Amino acid sequence: MTRISWNQYFMAQSHLLALRSTCTRLAVGATIVRDKRIIAGGYNGSIAGGVHCIDEGCYVIDNHCVRTIHAEMNALLQCSKFGVPTSGAEIYVTHFPCLHCCKAIIQAGIKTVYYAMNYKNHPYAMEMFEQAGVRVEYVKVDETAINLNDTEKMNFIHTLIKRLEESGVSEEEINQWQNQSSGLFSKQGNH
Repeated sequence: MTRISWNQYFMAQSHLLALRSTCTRLAVGATIVRDKRIIAGGYNGSIAGGVHCIDEGCYVIDNHCVRTIHAEMNALLQCSKFGVPTSGAEIYVTHFPCLHCCKAIIQAGIKTVYYAMNYKNHPYAMEMFEQAGVRVEYVKVDETAINLNDTEKMNFIHTLIKRLEESGVSEEEINQWQNQSSGLFSKQGNH
């Protein structure tokens, strides 16, 4: 028996967290690690007790869902809420962080960002990370050790639905496609 590497282990945790996402546009997970111990995890979703995108659709302004708190932010806020220091920690994220999350990661004192998928990687993010001395590393997920097929399929469907939104398809039709695609994945867990 061979054990998976630390990077694969922590990235798998992030992918598992992404399965809790309530955003219909992209499921993201983040795991904060210090000294090879998980200190927090987060996924993208609504505020505690709030309306969820999976229930009422995304609240989109300027092509961004403003209802959703990003996975990285939720993990950092969890540390803040429970008084867990993040200075010198590492973060494992399923997707490359947005600019706002990059700034929060830097301000929290995180020293390494590991990500599994490119997602609108902004050059200014890399510039900020470099200025702050934050190491950024792509982690290719070993799919023989971690089965991510459902997450990849779900992300592909979300991308297609996003393209439909951008092309002017009615909100009613978008919701029908979202409900139908969600049903495909919920049926798999009922076997």
